[in-house]
Amino acid sequence: MMAPQDSYWSCDAAALLSTLRSDHKGLSSVDAARRLQAEGPNTLDEAADGGVARLALRQFKSPLVLILVFGCAVSAGLRDWLNAAIILVVVLGSCGLGLQQEYRASQAVSQLRKRLALTIKALRDGAVQTVPTSALVPGDIVLLSAGNLVPADGLVLDSRDFLVSEASLTGESFPVEKAPGVLAADTPLARRTNVVYLGTSVRSGTATVLVVHTGERTAFGAVAQRLRVAPPETEFARGIQQFGALLLRVMVVMVLFVLIVNQALGRPWIESMLFAVALAVGLSPELLPAIVSVTLSAGARRMAAQGVIVRHLEAIENLGSMDVLCTDKTGTLTRGVMTLEAATGPDGSPAPDVLRLGYLNAAFETGIDNPLDAALVTAGTAAGLSTAGLRKIQEIPYDFMRKRLTIVMANDGDETSHRIVTKGAFASVLDCCTHVAGAGAPRPLDDGQRARLQAWFREQGDRGWRVLALATREVGPRARYDRDDETGMCLAGFLLFLDPPKAGVRQTLGKLAARGIAIKIVTGDNRHVAAHVAESVGLDGATMLTGEQIAAMNQEALWHHAERTTLFVEVDPQQKERIVRALQHGGRAVGYLGDGINDAPALHAADVGISVDDAVDVARDSADVVLLRPDLAVLGQGVEEGRRTFANTLKYIGITTSANFGNMISMAVVAPVLPFLPLAAKQILLNNFLSDIPSLAISSDRVDADQLAAAQHWDVHDLRRYMLVFGLTSSLFDLLTFWLLLKVFRAPEALFQTAWFVVSLLTELAIVLVLRTRRPAWQSRPGTLLWVSTALVAGVALAWPFIPPLAAVFGLVPLPPAMLASVLLVVAAYVAATELVKRRFRPARRRRAGHRRTPRRVRAD
Repeated sequence: MMAPQDSYWSCDAAALLSTLRSDHKGLSSVDAARRLQAEGPNTLDEAADGGVARLALRQFKSPLVLILVFGCAVSAGLRDWLNAAIILVVVLGSCGLGLQQEYRASQAVSQLRKRLALTIKALRDGAVQTVPTSALVPGDIVLLSAGNLVPADGLVLDSRDFLVSEASLTGESFPVEKAPGVLAADTPLARRTNVVYLGTSVRSGTATVLVVHTGERTAFGAVAQRLRVAPPETEFARGIQQFGALLLRVMVVMVLFVLIVNQALGRPWIESMLFAVALAVGLSPELLPAIVSVTLSAGARRMAAQGVIVRHLEAIENLGSMDVLCTDKTGTLTRGVMTLEAATGPDGSPAPDVLRLGYLNAAFETGIDNPLDAALVTAGTAAGLSTAGLRKIQEIPYDFMRKRLTIVMANDGDETSHRIVTKGAFASVLDCCTHVAGAGAPRPLDDGQRARLQAWFREQGDRGWRVLALATREVGPRARYDRDDETGMCLAGFLLFLDPPKAGVRQTLGKLAARGIAIKIVTGDNRHVAAHVAESVGLDGATMLTGEQIAAMNQEALWHHAERTTLFVEVDPQQKERIVRALQHGGRAVGYLGDGINDAPALHAADVGISVDDAVDVARDSADVVLLRPDLAVLGQGVEEGRRTFANTLKYIGITTSANFGNMISMAVVAPVLPFLPLAAKQILLNNFLSDIPSLAISSDRVDADQLAAAQHWDVHDLRRYMLVFGLTSSLFDLLTFWLLLKVFRAPEALFQTAWFVVSLLTELAIVLVLRTRRPAWQSRPGTLLWVSTALVAGVALAWPFIPPLAAVFGLVPLPPAMLASVLLVVAAYVAATELVKRRFRPARRRRAGHRRTPRRVRAD
């Protein structure tokens, strides 16, 4: 197939259609399939992230793994084949576990993303079909409307009030109007008003577009390397980096200390270096990347089963940290199923003609799908209305500045006049009117009439009715209409809709409040309806800010008022974003739930953007989490799962590092006073490898109710204190063990190392069951997989020295009964002491838990 020229914006539409071997009816399914085979899918190359080879290589990116590989190479260079083989087996075993878990995680995320694959309306086989955006090919004809993400680069063939946001490409925040035409070949990208680009979004209007470039050949694909910057770093990622830096400093000090002391004692350099390296590795939670991946992916799978799809795994931590939820009311607090309750004249009396005009406006509308139009069409159909005998002349689409939609229509065969019918928000439509319909001739819309209508409108809002105004006028025929024609109209009447609160929503909000989540309603709806809904679900409708008030506030004033306000009404999309950022400035972790085009800026700015499965494309693509049902109860389950996942991730980090820290510090301290090393390098590596196996089960561990009751945040200072307190507690019992082995049993090298190998491994295993909960250990049941795997590895630790082939390889020997009993007593005493220390440590953590955190982050626009 002949490739279209690069400067296609300078081509005539007919010529470009011919070049692409297409026409205004679109492609056939057979031709499209053939082109898809030749051109490839309409996607940017992101598959490499989950490739097995890339995941395998990523296991070796850790400096700790590279240190082990270096140690293996040194041993092999010195022909110490046994040590080289042991280190190699440990490296491959650890990396293999990490690869398996990360591959499963990537596959799970891939499956979840497939559930959210975008689709678009395209002309195939001469008819409008819904096709996956990934199946689009050059030559396709696609139909775009407000809320769509532009799925490929293409030429605009036809448009109606078509505004496109191109901020992702040009950085320009204001939408650009697009229309058919021919431009000069040297027109810069930002001024190409006759083409659309992949990655941009439709703000308003409709258009028919000829697809020219797909996938990597799009303008977005050409600059993808520049645009694919890392997403803003989350609090959790920053915390891991800070903690990693802390561990690295400890490792450097430990390695230098051990090397210097051992050299001063005249011990072999190679043996000392391997011991120091193994000691440093033993301190680190080297399976942390795999643990984080498996924990988050397991959480994502459980959340998917509950109807919550996670688009970005790191959003799980943000969801668990959320302490403010901003939400629209429709479909979340209310049933989301609008019903038309009445069509009235300006005086409030029933008006069948208003129902007919409203029905025709909704039936001819082709822009944004919305429940109000659906309710109008349903009511009109039930009343026997239809569009028969009428034809649509033009549509002036809805947008969020005008807040109204206009349809121009005419009777079949009548070429003498057109009727303009406009419906929309009360104030917006009233601004277009100069007259009011009455029993006889229309009356002028004077100040007295406006005051009466305002009072009636407020009364309906206080009753919970959603009111749309309807206006009309007759005009002489013309070729084209625009917004300027929405003037001099006559107010025909009102359409009253009802969307009652959901059953049980008050109880759901109570449960969210009990989890420490404040609910704030952010809506473009009028203040009276919003206040009625808020009060009916138990929220404070009196603490209200309007869009007009917000527009008059500077940032500092909004920072002050946002925290104290429950209801934000009559707000535009930019004001929704300002509200989110104001709450973030106050240190709140903000979740935003929205499903419309006007929600996209706020979804992008929020700490965790939440949308629903049937949201418009741009809203769903801006979200981190997608609900399969617009239900706050489902979201509450997602928050709980996010907190469970976050808690289990921190369990691994805290428990592993504190246990390892204690054991490694003990060995580093005692090594200079022993005539031999407390553990050989290969014994340290085996110990560390075995203790990590149960850690993989932490992702499935149970979490106590008190840990789910409030938002949790990463605190590197608290974790450092945790590591020091419990690590040093461990070290005290390590020193007790060393004293017993040296002074009581006078153990030689092999017996000493075997006893210490068993003690250190058993204490690391036992402490998992103690520190996994803030309660007394016997009051909190661990997950089945965790305690079973812990018990099995403990059995292996006790049995290993008594299996001659395995014991000989690692320099272990059978323990005498008296020594084995002493070892078990030390472990039991350590568990009891740790339980006592935990009781003193936890209250301090709880006292700080209520402190407001610093702002998480502000996403780049």
